[in-house]
Amino acid sequence: MPSRRFLICFFLFSICLICCHEAMPANLNQETLNDRPVIGVLTQMVSDDVMKPFGETYIPDSYVNYIESGGSRVMPIRLTLSTAEYESIFKKINGLFLIGGAVDLTTSDFARVAKIFYKLALTANDAGDFFPIWGTCLGMQLLTVLVAEENLLSATPARNEALPLNLTTEAHSSRMFQGFSKELIKALTEEPLTGNFHNYGLTVEAFQKNEKLSGFFSLLSTNVAENGAHFVSTIEGKRYPFYGVQWHPEVNRFQWNRKFSFPHSSHAVRLSSQIAEFFINEGRKSFHHFDSPEEEDASLIYKFTPVYTSNFTAYEKVYFF
Repeated sequence: MPSRRFLICFFLFSICLICCHEAMPANLNQETLNDRPVIGVLTQMVSDDVMKPFGETYIPDSYVNYIESGGSRVMPIRLTLSTAEYESIFKKINGLFLIGGAVDLTTSDFARVAKIFYKLALTANDAGDFFPIWGTCLGMQLLTVLVAEENLLSATPARNEALPLNLTTEAHSSRMFQGFSKELIKALTEEPLTGNFHNYGLTVEAFQKNEKLSGFFSLLSTNVAENGAHFVSTIEGKRYPFYGVQWHPEVNRFQWNRKFSFPHSSHAVRLSSQIAEFFINEGRKSFHHFDSPEEEDASLIYKFTPVYTSNFTAYEKVYFF
């Protein structure tokens, strides 16, 4: 009888433990996140003559849609403000996005303003104030110039080509790809999911030989250019939440011009979605904020109207400033 009584008591005690466990929050130490992130996007200098009548700087609508699809709002950042104004903006946004384009990576206003935010982000992250930066195509190239403190780019043409990625061993332990399913990783390495539209890039050799770059970034993927050059196609900061891709994840869902090799397969769409959500989730870790809801609303891109440009550019719509 005593042994039977012991078994009954043990059984009831176990049931109580299970019920208590299920009633408790799934994660008592769940990280607090910012559910209203705002990503600042540097406007790009207009270089095409057909676009000059509309404004001096621009942001393609595809980048805006891409960032918004990840769960963020967009604040356009003009290139004509003072350093004090950029320092004020930095305290309000939750990440910086450097878009593609065609400007000088050392002398342009785009490069000058990006450098201001880059230094602010370094200082903030060192102090425990999380702030991510993303660079696409020219934006990634600019990040390498800022880190290396010199322009190491060379000809790596992939001018209208969708490619799979040659993932490195570091990619499988990276933050950027950690949420990818085995199926998507397989597709990423076998199917042409990444759109490339560049003439220049950073070769793998140049990356590996430069101690500043190889010490700062993990090399996640490479590709081969039309001229046979092996170029860096995906990087992420080892210590800092800074990320770069030579390819264009936004085109997979938001650009449709038939003259360009924009990947639109289901895997390509999923890749674009997950990359967008990844960066915005990084932005959620930042708690910078505007001084008031009115200031926030007045700063967002919603008050601007994009111009239809599909008949003379690769973009369906463009915001001009």
